[in-house]
Amino acid sequence: MSKSDLSRRAFLQGGLVAGVSVTLAPLGSRAFAALMENRVTLPAERWIGHDNRARSRIDALSKVCGDKVFARDIRAQDMPGWPQRQGHALLLKTLRADRIYEGFDLGLLGDDWQPDRIVSAYDLQRDGIVFPEAHGPDPLLPPGKVPMFIGQPVAILIWHDFERYRQAKRTLKFNDRALRYGAQAPLFQGEPYGSFRYVRVGGARSADEDEFSSLKDSILFPLIRNRKPVWDQQPREHGSLTEQGLFYAAKIQQQIDNPPADWLVFDERYRTPSIEPAAMEADNGNGWYDPASKTLHFVVATQCPQEVAQETARMLAPSRFGLRTLNLHPGYTVGYGSKDHNIFVYYAALAALYGEGVPVRLANDRYEQFQSGIKRHAFDIRYQLAVDKRDLGFKVFRAEMSADGGGRANYSASVVAVGATAAQSIYYMPQSDLQASAYHSRGVEAGSMRGYGTLQSMAATEMMVDEIAERLGVDAIELRRRNALRSGMKNTQGAVPAGALRLHELLDKAAAHAVWKNRAARKQRFDAEDPDNHYGVGFAICQKDFGTGAEAPMASLEFDANGHIRLRHIGIELGTGMATSQALVAADFLGRPADQVKTAETDWAELQLLSGDDPYTLDQATQERKLRNPRWVGKYASASSATNSAYYFSHATREAARVLFNHGLWPAALELWGQGPYGGQANPYVVRREDARWVDDRLSANGLEPLPFALLARHAHERGLVTGATVHAFNRWHWAESEFRIDGVSERLPLDGLALKYGDGASPAKKAQMSSAGFHLLDRQNVSYPPVQLNNAAVTYYSPVATLVELKVNKGTHEVQVLSHRSWVECGRVLVPELVKGQIEGGTAMGLGHALLEEMPLHEGGPAEGDWNFNRYRLPRAKDVAVWTQSAEILPPLSDSDPSKGIAEVVMIPIVAAIGNAVAHAIGKRVRDLPLTPARIKEALNG
Repeated sequence: MSKSDLSRRAFLQGGLVAGVSVTLAPLGSRAFAALMENRVTLPAERWIGHDNRARSRIDALSKVCGDKVFARDIRAQDMPGWPQRQGHALLLKTLRADRIYEGFDLGLLGDDWQPDRIVSAYDLQRDGIVFPEAHGPDPLLPPGKVPMFIGQPVAILIWHDFERYRQAKRTLKFNDRALRYGAQAPLFQGEPYGSFRYVRVGGARSADEDEFSSLKDSILFPLIRNRKPVWDQQPREHGSLTEQGLFYAAKIQQQIDNPPADWLVFDERYRTPSIEPAAMEADNGNGWYDPASKTLHFVVATQCPQEVAQETARMLAPSRFGLRTLNLHPGYTVGYGSKDHNIFVYYAALAALYGEGVPVRLANDRYEQFQSGIKRHAFDIRYQLAVDKRDLGFKVFRAEMSADGGGRANYSASVVAVGATAAQSIYYMPQSDLQASAYHSRGVEAGSMRGYGTLQSMAATEMMVDEIAERLGVDAIELRRRNALRSGMKNTQGAVPAGALRLHELLDKAAAHAVWKNRAARKQRFDAEDPDNHYGVGFAICQKDFGTGAEAPMASLEFDANGHIRLRHIGIELGTGMATSQALVAADFLGRPADQVKTAETDWAELQLLSGDDPYTLDQATQERKLRNPRWVGKYASASSATNSAYYFSHATREAARVLFNHGLWPAALELWGQGPYGGQANPYVVRREDARWVDDRLSANGLEPLPFALLARHAHERGLVTGATVHAFNRWHWAESEFRIDGVSERLPLDGLALKYGDGASPAKKAQMSSAGFHLLDRQNVSYPPVQLNNAAVTYYSPVATLVELKVNKGTHEVQVLSHRSWVECGRVLVPELVKGQIEGGTAMGLGHALLEEMPLHEGGPAEGDWNFNRYRLPRAKDVAVWTQSAEILPPLSDSDPSKGIAEVVMIPIVAAIGNAVAHAIGKRVRDLPLTPARIKEALNG
């Protein structure tokens, strides 16, 4: 059996990587009840109202009372079975990238503060550590090399007590006296992290077949020569589709270069800054390697525990330490994406491994987090857009964008790809040519941060559209209305977005708002009444994708004979309220929310899944071959990222609840209603499942007696019906589907994995089937998987937000003060309105910071040198965000069957462009580089 054919469960229990057995037990599991996490998963307070609406978050009381434990809170004494002694570690880093690194000298620490253990590149090589390839090369820089980036670690320093660690850290901080540098050397030159091109030439109408598109044909990839993409020369192996795509790209360029007289061609450049995520919990990990049992116990802050478990085991399996067991304990965490695919956790694992039997904690302070924590990519964008002046229609759109990815690749390739495919914003582009590349630099590593490339590209698009309206002398919202996508139209990849597009509703609401309608008169009046300031109004709208194109949610729901509902979910509670919303999703079919919610679940033994293939590079033939095995899935598990909770995570929860209802509660109800002669009270009526309704935790249908959930649960258990369901699903812009035979009935479900639990009264033969970790694992039949070609769609799920802002610009200081802002959001069916409003408020504040305040140098003088903190980096405060004059409107769903859409990222984007457009309205000049600082505004006014 090949390594890729081994099940992920086999990996977690041992045997996948050189005999290393891996178990994952979140800090919220039973093993850690001493940490009071049961108060989070099983709240004592009444968090749900009688109308099944949330009165508070499910974890509200535990949060405010300090019972919710984050990974950063954990010390050795908190962990059952660990030694009580707590060691500490820090990363020693270079502060130069232009000289050869020649080693370090810790003599300045004297004899008293020397570390108990030093781990260098030599140790990793000697001891057989195989650092994850995705984070290489040189996790610790060896002497004799030029650093790849400013702040590259050269050693891990470990102390077995806190006081000597504290004193040593104070001595080493803010300088590099411990490092020895040699001769000046050229900067390290790395290959581009990724380069892509999306070309589309549509037909006369969007509904007509495209002449060429990424979905229909292919994404384009360049030759890389001298570390730059080369498009005009292609090797034969790139094939005829690449040649076709470049042929159409050349035609698009010719139209831009030689436009008809009635076209306006816009051609400008935009730049966005590097941004610090500023998550309140800095990167951290705490581990204990027990040399006697050869077990690594590891508490870690991560959004993707499965990835960390897999890569840590692979890293340590070949080493001289003879690791046998990895016990990974993911804790509650928060990071705005910055704790996804993060190299820091592997440094923390190494620190623990070399702790010589003492638990070791590696945790950034805020200076260190600025120095090495993942950042948002800085973008340089050139946009060209041709507009027909006669009908205001957009004709041709070209984009060339590059991103500074910093010193390690992280997710830079996909960030620029997502940025390119988002560049169209809400508009239909008949022809488009979108190029995007991510490059290595000596700056801090950039990666998965909230917005993921779309904030950079769509904010620029919205400022561009506003400026075009200004040049054409037309209303900016009307120009948007003329070109906004309508339902069924194609995006720039040639894919049709999911469902109804309600962009025009948002535009109409904004156009009717008094601030927009009367902006000219308001400006005239304000400027006269307040001569010290310029008044301006700005508008922007965008729609952002949610999901990754390879989502794999898992959930398990079961109820006991007393009617207690328990939910286990793969999603991690990052502070978004995911636990609360998923508990409420269960009510769709169970009539009431889950009583107990366990998030970050990692033990899915009942499903026995096989995985290990890259869902983005898998070819169709391999997928079809893999699907012959009923345990194979395209991806094992989703990280908590990409705004995937409301839609993707809810899908798994809802499908598990649907199975419980259809094969547990509904049959139980029919039996109870059918008791008595000739079928009892149900006999005179026609009773259909679609007539079922839950009212006040009671099930009725077509006038039959309402039955309490507790009664139905007891009867389902007595009759041995389905009382538990664990599901796995896979989405590649379409859900995988399979047939499952449940109690003798075949049913087609949007799932690729299903295991059932039967009630207490099930027959011995039925109970015998529950041999897979207490569940009956079903074999799927007639599975239908999303075609691999859908990877080229890049995105089909969108959420739109429109934002209107009014502000003033001081004529003396050139500072911007936001006076008010209003947003309109279309997010389908709202699960918890208060959580959506919280996302809008928080996201708007973050976007406002991006637009006006947050900036730091990319390279020298920037955070990589280790002396940046919030004293130099300004975040928005209440006075900056118009906290008392902000408002939002959420569009009601088209029906109660609308899906819930992910909005956590999109809510931060339109405020950025709206501020840019409002500043232009205020001062009569355009500033295209963000943030809009007083210095840039002054330069524009004087230019």
